[in-house]
Amino acid sequence: MDDALLTVRGITRRFGDRTILSGVDLDVAAGEAVGVVGPNGSGKSTLLRCIVGADEADSGEATLAGRVFDERLPEIRRDLAVVMDDIDFFPDLSVVEHLDLMARAHGQPDAEEIVNGVLAEVGLMEVSGQLPSTLSSGQRRRLALASAFVRPRLLLVLDEPEARLDVDGVQWLGTKLLAEKAAGRGVLLVSHDPVLVDRVCDRVVRLGPDAADG
Repeated sequence: MDDALLTVRGITRRFGDRTILSGVDLDVAAGEAVGVVGPNGSGKSTLLRCIVGADEADSGEATLAGRVFDERLPEIRRDLAVVMDDIDFFPDLSVVEHLDLMARAHGQPDAEEIVNGVLAEVGLMEVSGQLPSTLSSGQRRRLALASAFVRPRLLLVLDEPEARLDVDGVQWLGTKLLAEKAAGRGVLLVSHDPVLVDRVCDRVVRLGPDAADG
């Protein structure tokens, strides 16, 4: 794909004598969502972690907008928003303070306006003054997603973003990701929710036995 925003080639990851990923290729274009699906243990989360640099692949390479994917580079951090399951929050900052810091740290103009809009969108306005540790697991997941949505981004990389969201939350998430695509952003999504994948994703990459690109 010549106009790919994200290009992944030959990602291989081994743990001891076990090969988790073997030469995985994928592309994500601007305005496109690609889903990564497969059974537990097929390496879906490992693939995302290798792509964004949270884990080191044994071989292969990922590029974002033509640049080698090194999250230490400011231009990569500027264009990338990631939501993994192990996201950390600032323990001494309230929800709104956390989001405000994230927005300002990434150079967002009108940070206060952006944060207030995202708080309303994710349904956290009523708890915006609370510490993250006081939130329910579902609210913490919404905060993790909000942390991505308050920053500039060309590409969203999301590992099971629907986890711990209620039915209304998953419906909102689908609508939000469709809006992200419409704004010209790319989305790489690992999910166990076939309804969300069908609604949002233009293509699917399958890992594990009988893997095929769809």
